[in-house]
Amino acid sequence: MRALLVGDVVGGVGLRALLRRLPALREEHRPDVVVVNAENAAAGAGTSARQARDLLEAGVDVLTGGNHTLRQPDLLPLLESEPRVLRPANLVVRAPGGGLAVVPTAAGEPVAVVNVVGSVFMSAAASPFAVIDDLVGRAREEARTVLVDVHAEATSEKIALARHLDGRVTAVVGTHTHVQTADARVFSRGTAYVSDLGMTGPHDSVIGVRTDLILRRFITGAPARFEPADDEVLVQGAVVESAPDGRARSIATFSVPG
Repeated sequence: MRALLVGDVVGGVGLRALLRRLPALREEHRPDVVVVNAENAAAGAGTSARQARDLLEAGVDVLTGGNHTLRQPDLLPLLESEPRVLRPANLVVRAPGGGLAVVPTAAGEPVAVVNVVGSVFMSAAASPFAVIDDLVGRAREEARTVLVDVHAEATSEKIALARHLDGRVTAVVGTHTHVQTADARVFSRGTAYVSDLGMTGPHDSVIGVRTDLILRRFITGAPARFEPADDEVLVQGAVVESAPDGRARSIATFSVPG
């Protein structure tokens, strides 16, 4: 089984880049499942219902979210009606949608995707450690390949969660920081890991936001409305390959022009 996992889509420019690049990524990597974190697609704050539908229609199998998932009101009905669009399971106590999806693949084997948010330096209704065992248990009842998107600020929290799940899931991949990390590896019990998949969006920026706006805020302390930048667009993520028993064989990151 081969999974293509794409890091945070930022703004319309990031979304358009991914839609343009996805056919070539499919041709190159031949994935059985495509998972995309799109929680910054709507000008950096959430995902619109139309954006979610565009990604699903383009062949994305599961959309994961993060701390901004509930920012776009028109997405809320879709979270209820479309099981392939996730929001972090521990983000809030009561909200539309859920943090687990199980999807079929052309290979004939289902794949489960789990989505949680971190609790260190972030707002979460519960620690991811409080909900992850139940989510993974339910996922493993339906699929041997289980992919976990942990949308978190602290690298230590992401690594700790991956260590906790080592041997029980195929991969734990971090999202949220918008900076692709160089620590992709397969742990001893067969779980692939990377601290952050990176950002699908404008890299001539400060993690996707116009540099001038961020500098003004840091230098003067004055509040400023953040706007996505639009230059040096890259599509970033990772490819995970697993054995029939669901254990990861390899993980490799990619970063390609959008």
